Amino acid sequence: MEGSADTEEPPLLPLALSRFHISEEFGFLLPDPLVGAGCASPSACTGEREGLTELPAPYRPWMDIAHELPQLITSHQLRSRVHQMPQLSPQQLRGREELHLAHLVLSFITMGYVWQEGEEGTVQVLPRNLAVPFWEVSQALGLPPILSHADFVLANWRRKDPNGPLEMENLDTIVTLPGGESLRGFILVTLLVEKAAVPGIKAIPQALGATLQGDEESLHRALEELAGAIEAMREALRRMHDYVDPEVFYSVIRIFLSGWKDNPAMAHGLVYEGVSAEALAFSGGSAAQSTVLHAFDELLGICHRQDCAAFLLRMREYMPPAHRAFVEQIRGALSPRHLVLSSGNARLRAAFNRCVSALAELRSYHITIVTKYIAVAASKARARRAELNGAGPAVGKAPSALEDKGTGGSHIFSFLKSIRDTTREGMIRA
Repeated sequence: MEGSADTEEPPLLPLALSRFHISEEFGFLLPDPLVGAGCASPSACTGEREGLTELPAPYRPWMDIAHELPQLITSHQLRSRVHQMPQLSPQQLRGREELHLAHLVLSFITMGYVWQEGEEGTVQVLPRNLAVPFWEVSQALGLPPILSHADFVLANWRRKDPNGPLEMENLDTIVTLPGGESLRGFILVTLLVEKAAVPGIKAIPQALGATLQGDEESLHRALEELAGAIEAMREALRRMHDYVDPEVFYSVIRIFLSGWKDNPAMAHGLVYEGVSAEALAFSGGSAAQSTVLHAFDELLGICHRQDCAAFLLRMREYMPPAHRAFVEQIRGALSPRHLVLSSGNARLRAAFNRCVSALAELRSYHITIVTKYIAVAASKARARRAELNGAGPAVGKAPSALEDKGTGGSHIFSFLKSIRDTTREGMIRA
């Protein structure tokens, strides 16, 4: 119970989620980004460009470019606009919300700048007036200076009607890139998957507390909540088919999520001018950077194979530090698996196995999505390239460097199948 906290109870309590910047309503999503700077309440921020969808006035040069990104990229004018941009100091940004919005804006501008001309026209240097403030904002947040899941999804949403529901029809992005409605759909469906996970996130402290106290009934309730949330995540993911065109995702959107680590198109990384004389390498945005499945894996004691586990561990560096700390706290706690195994309680074992099975099924469905949006789309793009013999504009010309890799740099199918299989191995046999 929320009102019964005392020193005897474990460190992760329902109310303690806020210590890890986790919202009881929104989970790992940045809570209602529209409500923030200058907004006392949602109703105070009803304008199209008010509240935390805008940075303070001194940062207008960043916001002006951010609002025009798709047009600037497709007309090949973004790089010249960035070169004219004044170098601004982030010191006037107040609080975590403004820093997150600045990181979102600068990361989108950076991806557009690097990939404006496609994979064959990349740059080796990010100019000082973009690189230095991006680096400084990143250092303040403990995030890498590249677009990550925390930017792309967690911080990049608003409600059209601030008092309306958190549903697709009432949602929009704050910043966008080429890809139109398919990009909007990709971001917002992913957001709804994150939102569906919330009851499962809230069940984690309950499950850990019940395990520590040997309370089988409370653990059963928490596991049932967790299983239901994972099943709801899979249902939310199904909506990708309704909102995202595979050809647009593969040929237009995907390159802007690509990083400069383990990417043949940028084998030498990127020099952040004014930050480091040496090129730096960072992975692109990836679903593996979402804290949700890391937390569920740790809770259920899922052990992935060494190469996959190493990649997942590296992806934690792309999470907000508080979210990473949450996963580490779960990792250090006694897993419910121990109580399930020691109790011999068949009902408890069934609830635990329902969680593991739901997690494996979610990962199987993710493979189905990736097959449609990457493997099949890549095959069609290769056929198109052969037809056109390489002709066509840079934006809209399907990238080939990452055909068999995820935007995070993993060999995508072997990775996804491995973590799905090791999840299944987490079932407790009678």
